[in-house]
Amino acid sequence: MDRLTGIQIFARCVETGSLSKTARDLNMSQPSVTKHMASLERTLGARLLNRNTRGISVTEIGALYYEKCKTILRQLEEADGIISATQGRLVGALRVGTSVAFGRRVLAPLLIEFSERNPDLRVDLSCEDTYVDLVAQGVDVAVRLGKLADSSLGGRYIGVNPWVMIASPQYLARSGIVRTPEELSARDCLVYSSVQGDDIWRLCSPSGERYSIPVRGRLRSNNLSTILAAATANLGVAILPRYVVSASLRTGRVVEIMTDYALQEQEIHAVYPSPKLVPAKVVSFIDFIRSRLRRDWWLDIA
Repeated sequence: MDRLTGIQIFARCVETGSLSKTARDLNMSQPSVTKHMASLERTLGARLLNRNTRGISVTEIGALYYEKCKTILRQLEEADGIISATQGRLVGALRVGTSVAFGRRVLAPLLIEFSERNPDLRVDLSCEDTYVDLVAQGVDVAVRLGKLADSSLGGRYIGVNPWVMIASPQYLARSGIVRTPEELSARDCLVYSSVQGDDIWRLCSPSGERYSIPVRGRLRSNNLSTILAAATANLGVAILPRYVVSASLRTGRVVEIMTDYALQEQEIHAVYPSPKLVPAKVVSFIDFIRSRLRRDWWLDIA
């Protein structure tokens, strides 16, 4: 058995927690993955993975072996990167993580373009709204919205993600135009429960006065598309990222309100497992998305 292939398969099994996902990611059959894992364990004389009807999990000794394997694979990618950089091409796999809405609406089209520019690079996009441990899950780079916590991760600033307050014309015709922050307390407000402080909306007036307004309404969700759908269905006022509502604003299904008042903006960062020896594929990807997410980038979102 090719020991390096076995190590690559084992590492991906640990990261995905699934033989079938590993097979799909590596473009192999599941029996072939199983055969390679069995051969590696025989060679080492140790069980690396526990297998049951619910899936696989790494053993204690397997976890220790995995940490060493990650170092080997990272060094191999860096070595490959030196060759590819001198030849002006990117090779290998690029695993990218981000949130669901941002991934579907913004990052996926950019990744398609990036992939077309780099045909020798395999791209794997994972979209999750929960926190992802980059090292544990084998993610090369994640695009995150909001302030970054201090950590050992590497990071680069990409841009800003502005938010807007919107409602449908029908709702405003029925309930009246919202002109001041205080009027929000008497309106049906659709609460996105992940970012904007739940039931507290924060605004800043043109003179710099800050407001923290308690709001309530008939619907709340941690899903941006659900909040937008409720707003277009005339259920109330919402605060959403501009990229989420850009198309609906263009068609007039919703309109922007309280435009004199500033809402909080989110920073966009690219983060990666270590600030040292950043692979060429990660640097190239970050440079690419920085070039696309410049001023008013949300106007290009379909």
